[in-house]
Amino acid sequence: MKKYMMMAMAVLAMAACSEKKFHVEGTIANAKDSVLYLENVGIEEINVVDSVKLDGEGNFNFACAQNDAPEFYRLRIADQIINVSIDSTETVTIKTKYPQMATQYEVSGSENCEKIKELALKQIDLQQRVMAIQRDPALTIDQSNDSILRIINDYKNDVKMNYILKEPNRSYAYFALFQTLGNMLLFNPRSNKDDIKVFAAVATSWDTYHPGAERGTNLHNIAIEGMKNMRINEADRANTIDASKVSTTGLIDIALTDNHGKVCRLSDLKGKVVMLDFHVFGTENSPKRILLLRELYNKYHAQGFEIYQVALDPDEHFWKQQTAALPWISVRDPQGLDSQSLIVYNVQGLPEYFLIDRTNTLRKRSQQVRDIEAEIKALL
Repeated sequence: MKKYMMMAMAVLAMAACSEKKFHVEGTIANAKDSVLYLENVGIEEINVVDSVKLDGEGNFNFACAQNDAPEFYRLRIADQIINVSIDSTETVTIKTKYPQMATQYEVSGSENCEKIKELALKQIDLQQRVMAIQRDPALTIDQSNDSILRIINDYKNDVKMNYILKEPNRSYAYFALFQTLGNMLLFNPRSNKDDIKVFAAVATSWDTYHPGAERGTNLHNIAIEGMKNMRINEADRANTIDASKVSTTGLIDIALTDNHGKVCRLSDLKGKVVMLDFHVFGTENSPKRILLLRELYNKYHAQGFEIYQVALDPDEHFWKQQTAALPWISVRDPQGLDSQSLIVYNVQGLPEYFLIDRTNTLRKRSQQVRDIEAEIKALL
């Protein structure tokens, strides 16, 4: 009996040793006897994961089990906070001193954490500039408000282009979405159409690169709820749409006019396996690609496969000529390469396609597909 117990303990010990973990380590000078907390910053609450009372050297090393998807944590002493993100089993190293740890720290081992530091310092600088404007006695209230609004818009454009839309699948892009000025969200998808698009771009990217992740689902719901709220508000103002008919779907919707003059919604294809295809007919390789799509459509349409093709050609007449004989749904975005759909779906090059399952859920983009027919058959 004793022999079996020892064997069981050995197996448990081996399992514990083989458990994949991430590490947050480093040194915080001038913080002897301070309690350093490692906290998980969840979607709805912040929870303490571990803590340590620092000695004179200020060294610390937290080791925690790997998460299934990118997650966010923070190091905290009193009200001094350093935000970190963990994608896998990396080791993030922090070197700083107290009580300036929130602004004067060095981080290594994670590009995401380096970008989060940049964003945190930018946010602090924004707050300081806004406070300076508010304290300026030479400015009237209107001048002060105009100046504050201008620097906020400049800040948002900077963060949007250089952090969020640059790599929307990265943790630092997600972090940037929730930056605040006081108690105000800088990107507010509940009241701003452009901000909805930014949330939607990250949501779509997380759906693709981190499928099933709770944070990606949450982003998706926020973006969809934002669009729903905007439609209701517009209906209230115009009194043309019954708010009870406004519904949400499991993907970021597209509604464009097809080559027969009918408005077609991507969300109306629920129950089918859909290829969302972004295409320019005026390119050299277009005829060859259309032939490939015809083969797929002819082979699987009867089983529930559909193509929703968004053309970005500037010439409407040319597009109608090219699509007159096509059997699938052909719509055209008059914004062309400036299409907001390209931003929402984070399209970096053309042509590009996505696969959507029967529940209206985005499943994969082209870069993740090795065998297109195998993927379609699996979804059917």
